[in-house]
Amino acid sequence: MAEPAATPIDVEGDGRHILVVDDDTRIRTLLQRFLTQNGYRVTMAGDAAEARLHLRNFTFDLIVLDVMMPGEDGMALTASLRKTNDVPILLLTARGESADRIAGLEAGADDYLAKPFEPRELLLRVAAIGRRARAERSALKEIRMGSFRFDPERGEMTKDGRQVKLTGAETALLRILSASAGKPISRLELAQRTGAGLERSIDVQVTRLRRKIEADPKMPLYLQTVRSIGYVLVPDGVA
Repeated sequence: MAEPAATPIDVEGDGRHILVVDDDTRIRTLLQRFLTQNGYRVTMAGDAAEARLHLRNFTFDLIVLDVMMPGEDGMALTASLRKTNDVPILLLTARGESADRIAGLEAGADDYLAKPFEPRELLLRVAAIGRRARAERSALKEIRMGSFRFDPERGEMTKDGRQVKLTGAETALLRILSASAGKPISRLELAQRTGAGLERSIDVQVTRLRRKIEADPKMPLYLQTVRSIGYVLVPDGVA
C-alpha cells in the first residue's frame, strides 16, 4: 500500500467504525491514518485473537481483514464470524488469483482487494460496502408471522411482546429470508451468504427455526420448503 495522501478524498465516512486487522504494524498504521483522515473511526488489531476481543466489546460497521496472518488467518476468521455475525468484511491479501478471491467470497467476505492497492480504491470499496449495507437495512421492515414479530435491523424476534432467543446463525438466516420475503432462495445461496458452509447446515437451522415459529413444524406456514430449490419466508401479508 502506498503512503496515503494528506488531502482527504471526497468520500465521507460519517464516523462509521472500522476494525482493521493486520499483523503488519506499518500497514495497520497507514490504514488507520488514511481512514481517519476520511471521516472513519478506526480500531486496530494485530491478529484474530485481538480482533475477537474487540468484537466482544464494540459494534463495528466494517472489518478490513488481512488474509495472511499467523495463527488463525483471515479466511478462517471470516468463516467463523459468519456463523454469528453479519458485519461486512473486506479481505486484503497478497494473493490475487481468482481462486483465492472466490475462496474469500465463499467464506463470507463482502469484497476482496489484492495487495498492493491504491488507497483511493480501498476507500471507494469501503464506501460501496457501506452503501450496500445501509440500503439493505433500510429496505428491511418488521416481519409478522402470527403472534411473532421479527425486526431485521435489530435482529430481534418477539412473541406477544416477549423476546424469543435466536442464535446468530438463525438471525442471519431470517434476515436474508426477510429481505426477499415471498421469493424462494436456494439452499446453496443461503449457505454462502450466512457462512454456513454446507447446505445441510441450512436444513438444520431451518428445522430449529420452525420449532420456534411454527404451530406445527411439520406443516410450516411461514418458513416453507420450495422443492428442488430451497426455502421461502411467507410472512403475514405476503401471498
